[in-house]
Amino acid sequence: MSVPEVSATLSIVDTHVHFWDPARFKYPWLAGVPALNRAFLPGAYAAQAPLAHVGQMLFVECGCDSASSLEEARWVASLAAAEPRLRGIVARAAVERGKAVHEILAALSEIELVVGIRRNIESETDPEFCLTSEFIAGVRALSAYDYSFDLCVRHHQLPAVIELVRRCPEVRFVLDHCGKPAIRERVFDPWREHIRQLAALPNSFCKISGLLTEADLADWRPSDLRPVVDHVLASFGLERVMLGSDWPVLRLAANQERWGEALEYCLAGVAHEARAGLWHANAEAFYRL
Repeated sequence: MSVPEVSATLSIVDTHVHFWDPARFKYPWLAGVPALNRAFLPGAYAAQAPLAHVGQMLFVECGCDSASSLEEARWVASLAAAEPRLRGIVARAAVERGKAVHEILAALSEIELVVGIRRNIESETDPEFCLTSEFIAGVRALSAYDYSFDLCVRHHQLPAVIELVRRCPEVRFVLDHCGKPAIRERVFDPWREHIRQLAALPNSFCKISGLLTEADLADWRPSDLRPVVDHVLASFGLERVMLGSDWPVLRLAANQERWGEALEYCLAGVAHEARAGLWHANAEAFYRL
């Protein structure tokens, strides 16, 4: 992630990195994305010159076949031997199983690097999928392991997400990709109001990540992202926002360097001395790194 005009000693936490290998696990969604349907491993991430400032990274589950969730987490933990910057894993767990999710949570707790859980719900057609009694019970179970919950949803699902966060005050939540606003269409309402409502809940955080793939992949500009970043910072404040590359999905729209340049443009109004939280401190506190 390119970060111009910063100290050479700066250490960024990239809170949203994916690694996958279709030869090892099945990732059904990759069949529809030929450009990504191959292995992406830590060596490819490390080979990118602009990443010198990334001191820590978090792996986020990649939508592998649900039966392989535990093995995926174990495999990723093994990658840390060759990539010491890999400091945390956000694993998949079927929280919709309610209290029965304790079985996999207990198994995941034996993997030292697991710091949080994600159950991706963006493709669920039921707008209240995350508000069933079982889903809520499964999410509440995370508090026993001090696990956070990553929320990957589309903007129209935010009302249910707000209610989920409200009903689980004992759990820390982070909204991935700013809730995937309609950047390509330049339609930011009612997303803006929903972000304000979510940010009003003190156990909610937000990741500035995954925005380029919500914009025009072939013709995006940093100015397309600015309204989103400005609103997220105004709503959550500098203390509850973190940064993530969403690599390698990012590659559909840009490389790490261009993403870093876009971030620098969007953060132009934030003094450099005030950015420590964004770069690393907020993520370190949220994920208990």
